[in-house]
Amino acid sequence: MRRWLIFGGAGLVVMALAVAAIFWSAMQDLPDEAELAQFAPALPSTVRDINGEIVGNFTRERRIYLGYNEIPKKLVEAYISAEDKTFFEHGGLDYQGIVAAVFTNIESLFTGGRPVGASTITQQVAKSLIGNEVTYSRKLREAILARRIEATFTKQQILELYLNQIFLGRNAYGVEAASQAYFGKPANQIDLAQMAYLAILPKAPSTYSPVSQNARAVARRDYVLGQMQANGYITAAERAAASAEPLVAVPNRALTQARASDYFVEDVRRTLMARFGETEKDGRNSVYGGGLWIRTSVDPRLQIAAEEAMRNGFMRYERGRAWRGPPAQIEIGDGWQARLQSAAVSTGFPDWKKAVVLSKSGSDSTIGFTDGSTGSLPGYAASLPLKGTATSAGQALKPGDVVPVVKSGNAWALRQAPEVSGGMVVEDPHTGRVLAMVGGFDARSQSFNRATQARRQPGSTFKPIVYATAMDNGFTPSSIVVDAPYCVYQSRSLGQKCFRNFGNMRGAGAQTLRWGLEQSRNLMTVRVAYNTGMDKVVAQAKALGLGSYPAVLAIALGAGETTVMKLTNAYAQIFNAGRALEPSTIDMVQDRDGKVIFRRDNRACPGCAAADWNGEPMPRPGGKPRQVMDPRTAFQTVHLMEGVVQRGTGTRMLALDRPFAGKTGTTSGPKDVWFVGGTQDLVAALYLGYDKPRDLGGYVQGGTVAAPIWLDFGKAALKDAPKLPFVIPPGVRMVRVDRRSGKRVFGVWPTSEAKAAVIWEAFKPDSEPRRTGTVAGAGAGQAGPSRRVRSDAEFMKNTGGIY
Repeated sequence: MRRWLIFGGAGLVVMALAVAAIFWSAMQDLPDEAELAQFAPALPSTVRDINGEIVGNFTRERRIYLGYNEIPKKLVEAYISAEDKTFFEHGGLDYQGIVAAVFTNIESLFTGGRPVGASTITQQVAKSLIGNEVTYSRKLREAILARRIEATFTKQQILELYLNQIFLGRNAYGVEAASQAYFGKPANQIDLAQMAYLAILPKAPSTYSPVSQNARAVARRDYVLGQMQANGYITAAERAAASAEPLVAVPNRALTQARASDYFVEDVRRTLMARFGETEKDGRNSVYGGGLWIRTSVDPRLQIAAEEAMRNGFMRYERGRAWRGPPAQIEIGDGWQARLQSAAVSTGFPDWKKAVVLSKSGSDSTIGFTDGSTGSLPGYAASLPLKGTATSAGQALKPGDVVPVVKSGNAWALRQAPEVSGGMVVEDPHTGRVLAMVGGFDARSQSFNRATQARRQPGSTFKPIVYATAMDNGFTPSSIVVDAPYCVYQSRSLGQKCFRNFGNMRGAGAQTLRWGLEQSRNLMTVRVAYNTGMDKVVAQAKALGLGSYPAVLAIALGAGETTVMKLTNAYAQIFNAGRALEPSTIDMVQDRDGKVIFRRDNRACPGCAAADWNGEPMPRPGGKPRQVMDPRTAFQTVHLMEGVVQRGTGTRMLALDRPFAGKTGTTSGPKDVWFVGGTQDLVAALYLGYDKPRDLGGYVQGGTVAAPIWLDFGKAALKDAPKLPFVIPPGVRMVRVDRRSGKRVFGVWPTSEAKAAVIWEAFKPDSEPRRTGTVAGAGAGQAGPSRRVRSDAEFMKNTGGIY
């Protein structure tokens, strides 16, 4: 007996140790009470524009979080009746159900069945935290965690987590998202029958589809209604009325995103992922789970104007070109609608649609759309010739071809996405905030963002940096530079390099610095760069953020690569009196609780948050801006670029009828054409070219192709903007000069004519042309009584200055 007692005691100890080991193993890596208190379900991040309106969201799970008090009471009661009627009585585990499940699972050991469990709502919350693996060890971990959850949260908090966390089909997580996915309205607007239906979905949403499994779904819904009556939540009359209601759901549709600002929002997503991470594993404030509220700087009015201008510009360039064939093909058997939906085809314009050819009759086609509807594409509406052949597109189309089309009367007409592309960025020169961004024709099929990712040669748009550097090193706008053939000896291996003007134009002899930039003369630019020093030019380009370039003369003509974003910001800094700017697309980020976790402008501002005015001067943000260019030089450069628009290569912009400065650019080939410019309050840059650079055609220039795109944008963007002149910084003297010679003049005043003989020119102190004489009396070549010449300083004093 003693021996048996010893063996029995030892066996119990072993069993106890084994049970303890099992529990210890199961408890590993489970969150403790402190970690549970910080738990929050994954929520989509929402993107807002400059006005606070929603323009997009980042989500992989359709979820809209509701607080417990926002969830309809009857909906809570429906879930309790369907899932866990003793929820408010138990401590996280249903022991009666566990005992019944134990016997079932013992039987499954011999029959090979799956283990089952008596999961309470609390256990289902625990399951969402540790995974859905069907094993006994997972069930044990789930039970332990359920007890911890009950110790950490109130019953109402547990229900709130559960009703916002559960998957209910149609990519809907939580009752609010499910209500909108199935019935097209929020949870507080659905009726009792619809609430009961949502309550049957947690275990197997596909089993109770309102479309394919309607009868089964109605039967299960009615069972839940019966349980609600049995639990005293509804009356017999309410049950009968709800059971008599048919189960009708809205069609299952994917979440739609706003088409405008696609490239902008994608750039925001990449920026946020680099800062906060992608999923919940990367932290509480991840992009796809943190429920962030992102305030961006995108201005929808400017964004739409930029997109329309760029797309129209692409199509103008492509007009009349041959059809290149279908951009995609799919099988047209069962399920062709889903395959068409996923086909990557550019539709660009809002009225373009993606369609697949279902059948042919001669050159006429019957086409189908993603919603299953069909239409007609007659041969006359697809008459472009197939590239390299005499066959029309209508004849070449075949079943399975996916093409963009547009409505034309009672039929549809074939369209073709342009092969040429480009990018555009619009920036506020006072703050560096990016107001609009276009990265191509259609972000949904062309994810490559040409505004930020494409490195292109800026061509002549780089010349203002050369001239600005020159004016910082002894040159003035009136300095005389020879426009004549210019050759330099590079090295023994490279030999001599001779430059030439665009189009091989002959030299014009001695001309002013202003004329050289207005007419974009290559020979004058390289001569200026050589005499200034290319080391100084590339240093200025680096300070403006364009890039790090070798100190070779070809860089002066825009041979170094940069991006549209960098070029826009460089010009914005020049327009901003040479003050440094950092381009940004995000103003502020808040977490799910409203706490600001990122702010673009972190300057201290004592008194800015005061409740009321205290009689002191208006508080202003502190900090002193960093200068990347002498403000006087920056204004001189802007003033020269005003001449580019008034008399030079950018005269198309005169149609905007306002103070405007800009510069055209055309690279060798030409492979890219540019236009950069703006007003006192807005700067934008754009380029047009092929992704794999090739010649655009000899007739293509920045002033004839890129400038009209900017003009289209400007007409919409600046329609109601005030016509403000560029602000002259302290230390600049405005002097009257002869426009062609650069010499100082007296007795004659500038006019508003673009090609007036006398203009106001901007000089730094003691750099303006010296006085050479006085104006004689009656006429040219006649001596007359001398008279006092009114000085520029006197004029400015009497008129209050020049603005």
